[in-house]
Amino acid sequence: MKQFFSRVEAEVRRALTAVPACHDWDHTERVLRNARHLARVEGADATVVEFAAVLHDIGRPRELADRGKTCHAEFGARLARGVLEAAGISDVAFIEHVAACVRTHRYRSRNGEMPATLESKVVFDADKLDSLGAVGIGRAFHFAGRFGARLHNTAAEALASDSYSTEDTAFREYLVKLRKVPGCMLTDEGRRLAVRRRRFMDDFFEQLAREVEGSDF
Repeated sequence: MKQFFSRVEAEVRRALTAVPACHDWDHTERVLRNARHLARVEGADATVVEFAAVLHDIGRPRELADRGKTCHAEFGARLARGVLEAAGISDVAFIEHVAACVRTHRYRSRNGEMPATLESKVVFDADKLDSLGAVGIGRAFHFAGRFGARLHNTAAEALASDSYSTEDTAFREYLVKLRKVPGCMLTDEGRRLAVRRRRFMDDFFEQLAREVEGSDF
């Protein structure tokens, strides 16, 4: 499968060339590393996991282009089938398994479908881990900066605001989504790592608030 994987990897890298850093090829590589670790610890099929992890965000450019009208997970699953077939893979069951992992990796599923196999749970958790810890903080600020959001705001300001507004800060993303991620993890190892990374985020945003308020002197 190595030659097939190289072809798929090259196609995904090309597709994500112009995608902002929150979901670019670097993000995919980090998710792949997370997925390989989780697959090894949890005993998942490493081949399915690796292909799905590489393909998980291939639908992201369309969703970014239309500001969220397209569900990148559902669209990505359709694209994934074509990419796998074009790479020379003919095993229908394998293709469908990978596509299902891509379709169900999203945190906020639009169709309510949840990961059903161990492999899809691993890919889900691998992607979520990249939204936590130091990397998660960096990604949150990068996203907020793209839309001109403030550096920091209060919890009241953040929670009363809309997405893509000046109050849609990294702190808002933490309050609305990121601090809840550990409770959504689907594997034991993913949960363990998520809890550890969330603690780092808790400490960071508490310190940020103290510095902004001038209460750390």
